[in-house]
Amino acid sequence: MLVKEILNRKNTSISLEFFPPKTKDSSASLFENIRQLIPLKPSYVSVTYGAGGSTRELTHNLILRLQKETNLTIVSHLTCVGASKDSIKKILEQYNEHGIHNIMALRGDPPLEQKTFEPHPDGFKYAFELVSFIKKHFPNMCIGIAGFPEGHAECPNRLKEIDYLKEKVDCGADYICTQLFFKNDDYYDFVERCRLAKIDIPIIAGIMPIKSIEGMKKMAQLALGARFPAPLLKAVNRASNDESIKKVGNHWAAEQIRDLIDNNTKGIHLYTFNQAKSTLEIYKALGIENSDDLIT
Repeated sequence: MLVKEILNRKNTSISLEFFPPKTKDSSASLFENIRQLIPLKPSYVSVTYGAGGSTRELTHNLILRLQKETNLTIVSHLTCVGASKDSIKKILEQYNEHGIHNIMALRGDPPLEQKTFEPHPDGFKYAFELVSFIKKHFPNMCIGIAGFPEGHAECPNRLKEIDYLKEKVDCGADYICTQLFFKNDDYYDFVERCRLAKIDIPIIAGIMPIKSIEGMKKMAQLALGARFPAPLLKAVNRASNDESIKKVGNHWAAEQIRDLIDNNTKGIHLYTFNQAKSTLEIYKALGIENSDDLIT
């Protein structure tokens, strides 16, 4: 099923995102974590790349395995980093052949050793070019793009940021999935600004639960949209150990999701950290057994 169809048939969908495996062993472990979450009936699941496309092959292999061995709807991340147009087309042809028709189209982050993004000589410089390419060669595919409620680190001009987002929408994107945020008002304001710019496609809210102080520092350092509200910082500071911090993070995420559901948000995308336990605890806190409980 296409994500745009899922968003049309449900009041609020909940989808899950998994970070890229770094080795074959970790890929197998991640697959088992995903299997544990199948009873939650996520609307779809996605697997990302590592920085600079470093885990591209493992990501593609895992996606193909999930498509073959589960009944999950799979969304493949696809970035411009280090990829030629020909290599991207071959990947898309392989996905199309295996029935994978949902793509998250991103410019992607540069490798850690690079300060700025450098496109492949025969590749794409901007995400809107990738969106156009997919729509031209694979019009049957559903395309998601990224949105940034707290702004993009490389675009301090918030007006231009929305213009660039609309450019991707006008090229054929079907929905937007936001980067993480910890204050729902930032998401609601972002949606309203998109609507003012005539961006009318669904906007899925990306939620990432906090796991540790070190993780929070990384979020801030990588400019992932990590503006931590004072009440959240107070709760984290009260926590006595890492396990307590995880509970705080899960509770905060569950409360964000509850509020988003109450306000009829079309979709919620939960960044899982590849941990089934945390995701199961958040569902339990919401009082739902699986995502079907949210179908109207």
